Amino acid sequence: MKSTVYFGSPRQTRLEANETLPAKLDLIMEKLQLRDRVKGELVALKMHTGNNIGYSTIHPVFVRRVVSAIREGGGKPFIVDVDWDVEGSESRGYTPETVGCPIYPLAGPADRYFYPHKRPYKSIDTWYLGGLIQDATFLVNFSHAKGHPSCSYGGGFKNLALGCMIGKTRSAMHDVCHDDRYWFSELCPDPAVREQIKAVCPHAAIVDDRKNPGELHLHIEQCNQCGRCLQVAPPGSLKIDPVNFYSFQEACAISTSITLSTFEPGKATHICLATQMTPVCDCFGFTSMPILPDAGIFGSDDLVALDQAVLDVTGRLKLIEENISTSLEVHTREGHPLRWLHGPYKDPYKVVEYGAALGLGSRDYDLVDVLPVEQITPAPMGYIKAQTN
Repeated sequence: MKSTVYFGSPRQTRLEANETLPAKLDLIMEKLQLRDRVKGELVALKMHTGNNIGYSTIHPVFVRRVVSAIREGGGKPFIVDVDWDVEGSESRGYTPETVGCPIYPLAGPADRYFYPHKRPYKSIDTWYLGGLIQDATFLVNFSHAKGHPSCSYGGGFKNLALGCMIGKTRSAMHDVCHDDRYWFSELCPDPAVREQIKAVCPHAAIVDDRKNPGELHLHIEQCNQCGRCLQVAPPGSLKIDPVNFYSFQEACAISTSITLSTFEPGKATHICLATQMTPVCDCFGFTSMPILPDAGIFGSDDLVALDQAVLDVTGRLKLIEENISTSLEVHTREGHPLRWLHGPYKDPYKVVEYGAALGLGSRDYDLVDVLPVEQITPAPMGYIKAQTN
């Protein structure tokens, strides 16, 4: 069955407040019937509060509107994020006074309040879900779309996958990329050749393994699969294989399924703001120039459909190459533009593919524009002529 994804365009017909994105967020929440669904619920509003001097996270104006809607519906909202981002979030504009509700670290100030969930996957046996997430009775997943060096895209799935687990589990999720062997030292015994392999990578993605002398370690985040290393490495000694890149996205889908399993059916909804989309995650602690034009705001009860729709819409946008950091490069021009930047094996659609396979939703959806932009012939200076009788 098709799912419904509600959408608000960043464009306006008229220069009026009720055609801006915060107003379109209100319309999306009405379509999602958020107020009617949260009465008497303890509502966890999961969002990314960012880090350090980043300023491209979700603006408090949007957050407060969601909090207000929850309160008006009779729910009890609180914002949650990882402890190291909540600490200092006031410097980025997030305070109980500005957003209208408390802001808590999801596993307590020491990251020690959690619930274990056994779900074996590669090197992970048990996943540790933040206690305040599992204690909540309703979830609002409010994500910010942006690039990500591990998988090229971070949106609704990533906001829950990494943002609801404690640090130990988040680290383990990144480490699954190394479970499938990619370096075969027996085929490259010469230390000088290993030095050449490291030196040829322009992104410093290949380094000596800290624990195993003579072994090489591939930083998945920095690798864009350009293949320069393979031209130097002896045949068979090094693999740049999709499985090492896809594993993280599969882990994200599993993590998300665990989080959503703690909420009863109908007790979760998802919103994604696709503006100020930068190359890397908001947790990097800074904001670079946007590399995609603003795409709008999206909402759905189906997380798979939501991220699929965001990717489809942003996939039709043109990469703003003049805004890309000179330390990055575009070496493929196939698929989603974020894939151009982060590499062909960092396919942003993999997470929705894995999520759909786990039964988290449908990739087939109807996109419903909550306030379509009208095509009006502009008057001089761009103002609309008043209608007279």
